[in-house]
Amino acid sequence: MHQTTTPSLPQLHDALLQLDGRVATLTLNRDDVRNELTGTRLVDDIEAVARWVNTNEAVSALIVTGAGKAFSAGGNVKHMLGREGTFGGDVYAVQKQYREGIQRIPLAMHRLEVPVIAAINGAAIGAGFDLACMCDIRLAASEAVMGETFVNMGIIPGDGGAWFLQRLIGYQRAAELTFSGRVFGAAEAQAMGIVMEVVDGAALMARAQALAAGFAAKPPQALRMSKRLMKSAQRQELADFLDQCAVLQGVCHNTADHLEAVGAFLDKRAPQYSGR
Repeated sequence: MHQTTTPSLPQLHDALLQLDGRVATLTLNRDDVRNELTGTRLVDDIEAVARWVNTNEAVSALIVTGAGKAFSAGGNVKHMLGREGTFGGDVYAVQKQYREGIQRIPLAMHRLEVPVIAAINGAAIGAGFDLACMCDIRLAASEAVMGETFVNMGIIPGDGGAWFLQRLIGYQRAAELTFSGRVFGAAEAQAMGIVMEVVDGAALMARAQALAAGFAAKPPQALRMSKRLMKSAQRQELADFLDQCAVLQGVCHNTADHLEAVGAFLDKRAPQYSGR
């Protein structure tokens, strides 16, 4: 077993965080406003959890879900109408509030070094849908609905959704969803490749936890380096990427967990990883 001391949890405002073994679960906990991201402290909470995960070797996987009926409804439409909060002020003020506010979420999510699973328990709309798309894997309850709905409000995906969505399902399909702003169900989301699996709502968290636990059972260092490689591959030329692979592979071959994995395979026994 991994010997790293269990880390203390960060103090959150509008979310809950649990650590079970090596799997952390972040629950957006503002059901009163359908877990909206712009009128709550959820931006702060998500950023704090991402930072906490990256600095704690005792964590190997993260699940993100919502409390109540929604995963996240995204931005506060009433605040848009009243030009309040993130949406108030002149052009300079609004762009500054986006950069210092909701845009911290995609940057934090993209920097996460462990596998992240979105357990989409209900509506994931606008920025809430984009948050799900920022995760590595998406599971959806059968009753969940989703939509890249910004154009319906006369705005664009200011949180980076257009960057994530086309990388997930290709330009043409992402363009159709972005230009139409339509809302679609979990079955269609699975058919498009947005979600990996659709399960009954009552079984959603159990499935997410089982999947995360399977990832977390792997050698911790190799798991994090694999995530780093997956992200690097999106922005590097092949030759540069292969150089990075060679260096990280050299690191892996010199870890105790690599020798333990090989030894356990040859001995036909369960491995006991130390994270070293």
